[in-house]
Amino acid sequence: MTIVRDDDVLGGEPHIEGTRIAVRHVASRVVDAGHHPAHVADQFDVSLAEVYEALSYYYSNADEMRTYRRENADAFERVREGSLKPKEPVQ
Repeated sequence: MTIVRDDDVLGGEPHIEGTRIAVRHVASRVVDAGHHPAHVADQFDVSLAEVYEALSYYYSNADEMRTYRRENADAFERVREGSLKPKEPVQ
């Protein structure tokens, strides 16, 4: 099986074995951005079969994938809120 979980890689998020490419990353490019799977395989330097296996996992585990997407969006928002903000302009 190409899709694996490892607590030491991406916090245990499902990913393509031997990479740090999460199923979520593949789905984002193909499903959300509309890129062709062959293009995504080339971008990520993985096989087309691995892209299709990631997509299969994504669709077979929709609830889990929604959870990972939500957690990632929440983490991004926390980082954005905690980042340095430009000073208010002096008037």
